[in-house]
Amino acid sequence: MRAAALTELNALVRLAWPVIVARLGIMAMGLTDAVVVGRYSARELGYHALGWAATSVVVTAVIGLLVGAQVMAARALGRGDRRETGAVLRRAVVYAVLIGVASALALAATGPIFLRNIGLESDLADGAARVLVVFCLSLPAYALSAAGSMWLEGLGRPGPAAALMWVANLVNLALVVVLVPGGFGLPALGAVGGAWGTFGARIFLVMATFLYIIRMAEARDLGVFDKAPRDRPAEVEQRRIGFGAGASNTFEVAAFAGMNVFAGWIGGLAVAAYAIVLNVSAIVFMIPLGLATAAAVRVGRAYGAGDRRGVTRSGVVAFAVAAAGGLLAAAVIAPIAGPIVRGYTRDALTISLAVPALLLACLMFVPDSLQVVIAQALRARGDVLAPTVTHLASYIFLMLPLAWALAIPAGLGVIGIVWGIVIASTVSAVLLGLRFWRLSRRPV
Repeated sequence: MRAAALTELNALVRLAWPVIVARLGIMAMGLTDAVVVGRYSARELGYHALGWAATSVVVTAVIGLLVGAQVMAARALGRGDRRETGAVLRRAVVYAVLIGVASALALAATGPIFLRNIGLESDLADGAARVLVVFCLSLPAYALSAAGSMWLEGLGRPGPAAALMWVANLVNLALVVVLVPGGFGLPALGAVGGAWGTFGARIFLVMATFLYIIRMAEARDLGVFDKAPRDRPAEVEQRRIGFGAGASNTFEVAAFAGMNVFAGWIGGLAVAAYAIVLNVSAIVFMIPLGLATAAAVRVGRAYGAGDRRGVTRSGVVAFAVAAAGGLLAAAVIAPIAGPIVRGYTRDALTISLAVPALLLACLMFVPDSLQVVIAQALRARGDVLAPTVTHLASYIFLMLPLAWALAIPAGLGVIGIVWGIVIASTVSAVLLGLRFWRLSRRPV
């Protein structure tokens, strides 16, 4: 038993670390924008935070909707059906185009109206709306690059996707250091410049990802260029997994983004403080998110092979690693919360709000890590509904009203918002853990 667990741990880590590197690359792009914009102007950071918050709901929903590519590719390999993975990729590309274009059009049309009608200061709403529209332009490219990256991860080859993500970060950095403060004869664009930097980086990423895929030595063997007959049950299953994950991600991220609105009701500096806390927490979250991908691949392969013990073992090992990672993150960040916040902004009032909130946020790292890994393991073993319902209950019905009550009527401000996150993440982790334990006693 111990030998099997160690073997599983080794396989999980080999899969997880490149995925974690890639996910950290996603957040590094946001971190770069936030730091460059924040050091340019705390007010512009508020614009950037609100504009990004609106698009982050869609971005995370897109990731969830395309999770089916990851899981179905892993299951196909578990069955020994390599050519089926090409059909998985083609379905993912079609979904990505439809999702990316539709979400960009819908958000660009409704997002600015939403921002201007939720009680924000008019300058804050107008500034955020300008940023939001530019972010929307890059959503189709983002969706396509996510489809390609997830397919590679489902094959157990996350390394190329990770490397390309970091090259895209260099592209983003080169753009934002010029566009945000102005340079080479260009005017200072502030937060809008940060959004244009993201646009350029995402265009590069989608082109580089698919160039790599079509040039893979095994592309033909994997069915990338095949025109196979339609497989409606497989299409339905891939969409079902994606819809479940997309709904979960939407509930969770919409709730987190909604708390930017609560912070906006408190004031512009509260938005900046919460943006710093959320950005640091999101960077930490990329570690369990990468583990969740590796767990889905390992559980999906065991599920495809009909191995009940393998499914349970893969899940439990991933959960243990996620908890350890959350503890380590809290131990690292808590002692240096002050320097981290001062790296984002020089504004003394913003620092005084953000430092205690970031210290409190360390309490959520373990439960937040566990809940995302357990949810993905459940989806990989075919249980799509339970994670979705759990995230709806925990983050929409519990966290939003609780955070509002603590932040505004109770007068705790940003601290109250963070307490809402800590409590909701703990509830989600407990409920999902109980669900996985119950299913582990049933045959696959």
